[in-house]
Amino acid sequence: MSITSALNSAMSGITANARLTQVTSENLANALTPGYSAQTLNLTSGGYTDGVKIGGVERVRDVALQSSARTAEAEYAASGVYADFYTKMTGLVGTVDDETSISAQISNFDAALIEAISRPDSTERLHELSVQASLVIDSITSAADGLNALRVSAETAIDIQVDQLNADLKEIEKLNARIVVSQAAGTNTTAMEDQRDLLIDSVNKSIPVNVVQRGQGQVALYSEGGVALIDGKASELSFDAKRNIEPQMTLGNGLLSGLEINGRLIDTSANGPLRGGTLASEFDIRDNVAVEAQVDLDAVTADLIGRFQDSGLDPTIGVGDAGIFTDSGSAFDPVDTVGVSARLELNTLVAMDGDAETWRFRDGLYAAAPGDPGDASQLIAYSDAIAENRTVSTTKLGTVTADLNTMSASLMSRFARDSNGANNTMSYAATSFTEMAQAELALGVDSDAELQNLMLIENAYAANAKMLSAIDEMMQTLLRI
Repeated sequence: MSITSALNSAMSGITANARLTQVTSENLANALTPGYSAQTLNLTSGGYTDGVKIGGVERVRDVALQSSARTAEAEYAASGVYADFYTKMTGLVGTVDDETSISAQISNFDAALIEAISRPDSTERLHELSVQASLVIDSITSAADGLNALRVSAETAIDIQVDQLNADLKEIEKLNARIVVSQAAGTNTTAMEDQRDLLIDSVNKSIPVNVVQRGQGQVALYSEGGVALIDGKASELSFDAKRNIEPQMTLGNGLLSGLEINGRLIDTSANGPLRGGTLASEFDIRDNVAVEAQVDLDAVTADLIGRFQDSGLDPTIGVGDAGIFTDSGSAFDPVDTVGVSARLELNTLVAMDGDAETWRFRDGLYAAAPGDPGDASQLIAYSDAIAENRTVSTTKLGTVTADLNTMSASLMSRFARDSNGANNTMSYAATSFTEMAQAELALGVDSDAELQNLMLIENAYAANAKMLSAIDEMMQTLLRI
């Protein structure tokens, strides 16, 4: 080896070690930085030239693992949307040990009837019956209002996610352009690629994506159903959020907005092209899950009203007259069941905040005057109405033939069962996501390994420096000859 060759080898070695030191230092400095990918420096033999050739900086990542981790994260986020809904819905209708549940209040009303039957002449007991009937109504209307608030919450979540998706996709478009320019200039683009990956992760939680590599470091994003979110230019999502939602408002009847991408209406159902993430889950909550819950709550409410709005039960009730429980103060129309749980009211004749004529429980709602104070036959008829087996049939509740207490317990069980299932699904998804996240972290910066690399780099630097020192001594010797 000539002195020139040795000098070139030593100089390239020192340069390479300096660059390695920089990359290793960046890895150590960003060991705890979210979204940072460990970097490696490509070094190759000089080939026809002496020394070492310094290549580009690459990120350490496993594309297949990254894709699996994103899928697991999207499933976990989506399952959390359902679990949150059912947990809140269970709280609204009540649980077995909840003294204010719908089922408990109906049971209390039944007990108050029995108390009134034992002393039909007691004004206090008739007043208590009115109070208990009001509490039944409060528990149902509170659940209906809470359910409506959950639909509004889903609507708001959709609006927020659409805005965030538009912002993220625009930023990815900008980063794609910057990466193209930087690569053409020979500049390191790893930091921009890490930033872009974080934005893709954000998009992926709302809409699970397939990442397609394009030329010059660009990426394209497609939903799992094949909808282009960005391929060169970012797509634009649009959604017209409603601030107030009534029970009868649905996507099907056009009273609620769907989602458009670049002006084209997209299927937002749970199995549609945007499936799998929190965006489709929120649409499913708003358009299906909450609507099914409303149907069940309305069905039980309609059964409650119907039991006490029957001229065969109370001869004083005429055609078009409301019973004890009313639809906004009027008689209930079985054809108009949508939202009746929110419109439920106590007949003003017996309501304590109305006429407070509670003797009508005993003598008939529309009796001309009080009757025999010792006659409990009408109260017994009401008690029998509660014990009567009637049939209610809905998609989620199923077909239930039972008395009123059992009917309300079935409603409570329905949501408890769905809540348990949703929480189990979220638990499984959380386990999968945790495993995938840990596997990804294992590809991150290993501080111990990086510190060992620094020691090796230091030794290599010292060896190259010693080579330069030896060359210098030889040159000095030659110059003295």
